[in-house]
Amino acid sequence: MSDIQPQIEESWRQILADEFARPYFSELKNFLTEEKSKYKVYPPGSQIFSAFNFTPFEKVKVVLLGQDPYHGPGQAHGLCFSVPFGIKPPPSLANIYKEIHTDLGFSIPNHGNLESWAKQGVMLLNATLTVRANTAGSHQNKGWENFTDAVIKTLSEKRSNLVFILWGRYAQAKEALIDSAKHCILKAAHPSPFSAYNGFFGCKHFSKTNEFLRNKTIEEIEWRIGDYGLYG
Repeated sequence: MSDIQPQIEESWRQILADEFARPYFSELKNFLTEEKSKYKVYPPGSQIFSAFNFTPFEKVKVVLLGQDPYHGPGQAHGLCFSVPFGIKPPPSLANIYKEIHTDLGFSIPNHGNLESWAKQGVMLLNATLTVRANTAGSHQNKGWENFTDAVIKTLSEKRSNLVFILWGRYAQAKEALIDSAKHCILKAAHPSPFSAYNGFFGCKHFSKTNEFLRNKTIEEIEWRIGDYGLYG
């Protein structure tokens, strides 16, 4: 996995240089090399850092935290909750679309690709950036959390007026890394079918995000996603 470090956008490469040099990251690369020699690992190597490559450091407006990449064939492409064109939206994403429809009135798109959000400054960051095929949570506690915690802390310290969206207990545990005096923190239940009715539906996080950005004279996010074939 010596290819990991070069495939990250330049502003992030510079800001995270110290993390790449830490012993845990070498251990993580060794772990991933071993995993890839035995198992299928998602997402593909070139997409591990998609959240960074679509959303350079100074372009970040919103940080949406996920936990693990999807572990089914063809689903993970480096953006939390998102799937590539041609892959059916998983249940959590389907519920996210339902909430956007309720909150903002937008129609539900015919695909699950959230790249349009990432390009506008929504960093779609999973805490763990890789996973073994068909084995949820298989790459947790191998070093990725050290890395992504450092990302969250760095954004909190070096940027101002960001919106951090924390869905579910796992994401909400990251609140301790964020300076609430400088940033907006939005919390709700996870959009999973197991918890969406316990406070995710009705959270209105999409309109609340834009209200915060508008009040800070920051360009709002266009949450509307066009149908595949009509919208790039």
